[in-house]
Amino acid sequence: MVKFGIEFVPQRSLNEILAHTVQAEKGGFEYVWVTDHFNNKNVYITLTLIASRTKTITLGPGVTNPYQLNPMLTAQAIASLNEIAPGRVVLGIGSGDRATLSQLGIERRRSLTAIRECVEIVRLAFTGKRFSFDGDIFKLKEVKFNFPTEGGIPIYIGAQGPKTLEMAGGTADGILINASHPTDIRYAVDHISKGAEEAGRKMSEIDVAAYAAFSIDDDAEKALKAAVPVVAFIVAGSPDFILERHGVDLAKAAEIREALGVGKFGQAFGLVTKGMAREFSICGTPEECLKNIEELMKIGVSQFVVGSPIGPDVKKSIDLVANQIIPAFRKRQ
Repeated sequence: MVKFGIEFVPQRSLNEILAHTVQAEKGGFEYVWVTDHFNNKNVYITLTLIASRTKTITLGPGVTNPYQLNPMLTAQAIASLNEIAPGRVVLGIGSGDRATLSQLGIERRRSLTAIRECVEIVRLAFTGKRFSFDGDIFKLKEVKFNFPTEGGIPIYIGAQGPKTLEMAGGTADGILINASHPTDIRYAVDHISKGAEEAGRKMSEIDVAAYAAFSIDDDAEKALKAAVPVVAFIVAGSPDFILERHGVDLAKAAEIREALGVGKFGQAFGLVTKGMAREFSICGTPEECLKNIEELMKIGVSQFVVGSPIGPDVKKSIDLVANQIIPAFRKRQ
C-alpha cells in the first residue's frame, strides 16, 4: 500500500505549521516529517504541538542527526513524544547538513559509524533496561531511563550514499531517500536491496520513502518558480558525481554554491535552469506530478513524502495532493 507523507520546515509560525498538518491529516496524509536545524524552530517542540493536536498522523524528525545531541537525549525526546502520541511516533536520523553543523563548530566525522551507533543506542534505550555502550564514536556507562519506555518505535535512516543506503537496508525500519528523480531512486533501491539481502531481510520489511522536493499548482510555471530556491540549495549541496549524473554543468553549480555562500540568493536562484528543476524536484500540475510519482512507485517506493516547498500556496497545494493525487492511488489498492 502506498503511503503519503509531508515535510515541514519549522521556520514558519508554529500555528501555521499546525494548521497545515491538521489539514494534511484530514486530507489523507499518513506521515508528517519535521526538519531539524538550529536556525529554525525546535523540532521536538514543533512535534509536541503537532502530537497534541492531531489524532492519526504519524510524526517524527525528518531528519535529526547524531552530532547535535547525544543519542540518549534523542531517545529521551522520542520516547517522551511517544507518550503524547502512542504508536504514532517515528525517528528519522541522518548525517546532518555539513554546512549547518560547521556553523556550530561541529565536525561531521565518520557519519556512517555515527549513524549506526546512534541507532543501536536508541534501540537499546527503548528497551527500558540499563546498559553500557563502548563504540568508536559514543561511549555510555550504565545508562537507563527513569520512566516507562515503549519499545518498537520505528527508525528511519536518511541516506544517499551507497554505504549508508546498504547499512540502512540491513538495519532500518525505513529509509528516507532525499531525491525525486527515477535515476536516483533506482540507484538507492538497488543499494538498499543489497544491504537487505546481506542482512537476510526482505524488502517488504522496509518502508522505502522518496523524500522529494515537490511543488504543485494548477499553473505549471508557478509550481516551477516555487521549486527554484529549493533546487538551488540541492544543486549547491550535491557532490559532483550526482550533478554529472544529471547533466548539470559543474561550473554553473559552483556559481550557485558561491552565490548562496555569500547571501546573494537572487543571483543563485537566477542561475537555476528548468532542466535543473526537473532533475531535482517534482513540480508542475497535478497531472504532471501524478505521472512522476507513479514512476517512482514502480521502482519500489512505498512512501512518497511531499517535501519543501510543497507549492506556491501551501494550503492550496496540500488540497491538490489530497484531492487529486492521493485518491488516484487509493482507487488502485
